[in-house]
Amino acid sequence: MPIPRSLNLSVAVWFVSMSCFFHLVRPQNQTTATTDPDEARALNKIFATWKITATDAWNISGELCSGAATEDSVSIDNLAFNPLIKCDCSFLGSTICRIIALRARGMDIAGPIPEELWSLVYISNLNLNQNFLSGSLSPGIGNLTSMQWMTFGANSLSGPVPKEIGLLTDLRSLAIDMNNFSGSLPPEIGNCTRLVKMYIGSSGLTGELPSSFANLVDLEEAWVNDIQLTGQIPDFIGNWTKLTTLRILGTSLSGPIPSTFANLISLTELRLGEISNSNSSLQFIQGMKSLSVLVLRNNNLTGTIPSNIGDDFQLRQLDLSFNNLTGKIPASLFNSRQLTHLFLGNNKLSGSLPTQKSPSLSNLDVSYNELAGNLPSWVRLPNLQLNLIANYFTVGSSNRRVFPGLDCLQKNFRCNRGKGVYFNFSVNCGGPDIRSSSGALYEKDDRELGPASFFVSKTQRWAVSNVGLFTGSNSNQYIATSVTRFANTSDSELFQSARLSASSLRYFGLGLENGGYGVTVQFGEIQIQGSNTWGSLGRRLFDIYVQGKLVEKDFDMHRTTNGSTARVIQRVYKANVSENYIDIHLFWAGKGTCCIPAQGTYGPLVSAISATPDFVPTVDNKMPSKSKKKIGIIVGAIVGAGMISILVIAIILIIRRKRKRAADEEVLHSLDIRPYTFTYSELKTATQDFDPSNKLGEGGFGP
Repeated sequence: MPIPRSLNLSVAVWFVSMSCFFHLVRPQNQTTATTDPDEARALNKIFATWKITATDAWNISGELCSGAATEDSVSIDNLAFNPLIKCDCSFLGSTICRIIALRARGMDIAGPIPEELWSLVYISNLNLNQNFLSGSLSPGIGNLTSMQWMTFGANSLSGPVPKEIGLLTDLRSLAIDMNNFSGSLPPEIGNCTRLVKMYIGSSGLTGELPSSFANLVDLEEAWVNDIQLTGQIPDFIGNWTKLTTLRILGTSLSGPIPSTFANLISLTELRLGEISNSNSSLQFIQGMKSLSVLVLRNNNLTGTIPSNIGDDFQLRQLDLSFNNLTGKIPASLFNSRQLTHLFLGNNKLSGSLPTQKSPSLSNLDVSYNELAGNLPSWVRLPNLQLNLIANYFTVGSSNRRVFPGLDCLQKNFRCNRGKGVYFNFSVNCGGPDIRSSSGALYEKDDRELGPASFFVSKTQRWAVSNVGLFTGSNSNQYIATSVTRFANTSDSELFQSARLSASSLRYFGLGLENGGYGVTVQFGEIQIQGSNTWGSLGRRLFDIYVQGKLVEKDFDMHRTTNGSTARVIQRVYKANVSENYIDIHLFWAGKGTCCIPAQGTYGPLVSAISATPDFVPTVDNKMPSKSKKKIGIIVGAIVGAGMISILVIAIILIIRRKRKRAADEEVLHSLDIRPYTFTYSELKTATQDFDPSNKLGEGGFGP
């Protein structure tokens, strides 16, 4: 039955009236809802202590829970508002607002955390990342039982991590990384079974991973880097089967790598390094088909590289460097369509490079292996970064033009061996030619090197090798510059540039006269600077080797200068040269902060390197001139030709003698045996034309 038109009109009018009513009521409720007085006092005290103020965008007419604090369109992660709170105004019939989120990020807030913060019991999201907060975390943190997302990363907090965190059973994300905490991880954190993200790297904590962490089966992301954890890698990590990202770097954990790691098939990123006594194979990765980043660097891995690693995986980056892998490099790695960065250096791989390469593979490190043979034609392709040093490759003339000096950096460092031609070298790492106040000329080293590259100076006096890709950095710059003036040197310009590395940085002195040397390595921190700001909290640690010998472990630039970034550091090491070269190796062992003041701020940094003899040199200290080289070539050619001529003559004489002997034997063998029968000419010849003196008798039977 059709509805009357008058009824339709009445219903329409009613809906319009009610819409207008609710439109009028809603702002009235918003204006009547006020911030809980206790929470308002607590927040004002917190802000006063930290010397920060609420922005006009969300503090309207003195009401904290107003403006952006209550607008649904503005999330707590909106970077346009800092600091920012978010409020829930649904309490007591929508008359009371409670603070449910607080962000004061990257504001260089100094001082302790006020106790009033622990009274905001409805807060579920707290972000105090990137400040200069000091002091300890109070046990009062256990009051925040609504907490889900809690970040204290990149501060200067100290003392123990309170066990009361274990009371926050709804916690989804915990970030206490990049601080100065002490003691061990509280086992009570294992009660936070809803944790999805856990960041504890560079936190200062020690000890073992508590067995209660086996309960954290919902973890999807875990960063456990630069933390002095001890004991074996726990088997229970293999129970974190929801993990997509796992980083365990720069710890004191020992191997072997648990077989349970094979359960982590959801991983897209696995970074595992510095596992002592590992002696593990790569078998455990076989089921991790979703991996796009696999870094298993410096773990003493053994065995061979799986032949299917390039076919069955989605890898974009693969780093297996600094292990003990053997066998040949699988051709599948060079055919992968996704792989862009491949690091296989410092292993015991043998064979040759494949003849084909995927267009996607643009960065390749195979340095320090046992590879040999001719280089394939693809090594000459443009936009390709290659580090091929310290192998047994045959470097032809065409490849010498593409890789000048590569033949000098093959095994045994082949150039200028023997007596040597130099007795010193000086390099301004990352910068131009500079004459120091002492008169020494530091040669420029301003060539752009990438994640897998090397360079040999034109004079073949020195060389540099770089390997490594900075994690999380979009720029991947390997030279840093600054206008910083340093207080304890008259050569500040020498320290206003520096060469960086994400893994391994080597400098070589080549063609040196053998003997004892003093190696001077100079550093000036120009990336992590300032004081009393979160950007000054970074810590750079790396190891230093000279001639393969560890001379400094965990070299800490910040600690060495007592926290001053305006002072340079100079180290002098003794080195014995017996094969005409010096090897200075700066190696990142997974330690130090990763992300202060920016992602990818870690690893070796060096300003200048030089070496001088501890003996009276006998060489000219200059590259042999071209004329001398030509004379040497001519003399060598003449001597060589003379030796060849003598050899040829001797061979000819020997051949002639053998031929004569063979001819005489042939004459003898050619005489047939014919008894009692001789020709007249034979008799005439035998009796010397019938000379009477040769008579034997007369008559038929003699006299």
